[in-house]
Amino acid sequence: MTQAENSSAALLAHFAEKQTEILAFIRWLVEQESRSGEADATTRIAENFGERLTQFGAAVDLFRDAKFGATLRARFPHNANPDAKQLLVVGHLDTVWPLGTLALRPFTIDGDKAYAPGIFDMKAGVTLATFALLALKELGRQSQRPVTFLMTCDEETGSHFSRPLIEAEAQHSQAALVLEPPVPGGTIKTGRKGVGEFELIVRGRSAHAGNDIRRGINAINELAQQILTINQFADYERGTTINVGVVRGGTLSNVVAAEAHAAIDMRFERVEEGQRIEEAMANLMPMLDGAQLEIKGGINRPPLVRTQAIADLFAHAKNLAAEMDYDLQEASVGGGSDGNFIAALGVPVLDGLGVDGEGAHAEHEHILISDIGRRATLLTRLIETI
Repeated sequence: MTQAENSSAALLAHFAEKQTEILAFIRWLVEQESRSGEADATTRIAENFGERLTQFGAAVDLFRDAKFGATLRARFPHNANPDAKQLLVVGHLDTVWPLGTLALRPFTIDGDKAYAPGIFDMKAGVTLATFALLALKELGRQSQRPVTFLMTCDEETGSHFSRPLIEAEAQHSQAALVLEPPVPGGTIKTGRKGVGEFELIVRGRSAHAGNDIRRGINAINELAQQILTINQFADYERGTTINVGVVRGGTLSNVVAAEAHAAIDMRFERVEEGQRIEEAMANLMPMLDGAQLEIKGGINRPPLVRTQAIADLFAHAKNLAAEMDYDLQEASVGGGSDGNFIAALGVPVLDGLGVDGEGAHAEHEHILISDIGRRATLLTRLIETI
């Protein structure tokens, strides 16, 4: 057995001993409900988590916002070269689940599966990172560079508050490890699509549908025609998708609709495709005489493009996984994460480093308990070798 294999074996044994404690910590996190946009809830979990990290030797700061809550930053001193660029470990403490969901679906273990709202996305991943840094301290090991945790409060709603904090930390980082859940099966993410969010507002003119219909300008009819145009912007061969996900308009069936709205999601793999869609949306023109259009929104997250630096970082992770006879795989996915912001600044990113499982944003959300030690070992080895 090589020295590296011995190192991984020691970590696997360590995390096997810690499994009950790790599961208890995961449960502690998921039982603090923290829906995105519930400022009191996301602030409370950040404060409680920050207290724990302080006990582990971290220097913790909270960045507070009245609308979104608190984003946590923690800096860890256990490194061999304090003057080196930092390693940034990124997660989020907010979830998509309404407050009260836990009472309906409490933390439950069934065989190898642990169920709870927010456990897969992504409180189990946050726990892994916590115990990875704790393992370095307890086992007398060191990272190659300073390590900073950044745990955001609003990732599920677009990271509008946290984005400047993410980008500021990325500027001082050699690489970033993102604790999002993997693709089910344990596959990590080396590419993500960019995300655009638009709202199309159509304004027409109301009229009585029976007596004066021709005096009206039906905003819903205009919106319907615009949707047909917008759908043509998609280019599946280039990985560009458009989805008109929500529409609303009008007041009563006997009133010509004076206003209508559409919420539109756009995903893209290439920067130029995002620019093309933004320009096309901005250049939409009314089709009915007298109708008016207003476009809000734009690109929310740039794409996470698999660069050579990201490919090299994945190759390193794959070699570390091989120390455990673990055949680590990679994939590109359609969803965005906070890693998108970091990669857009030229910092290599590995995403999807959380615990294997399934059901993000779904009622069957769960993790695989048997994967905890393996993923914790991989994350720890990445932290101490990058």
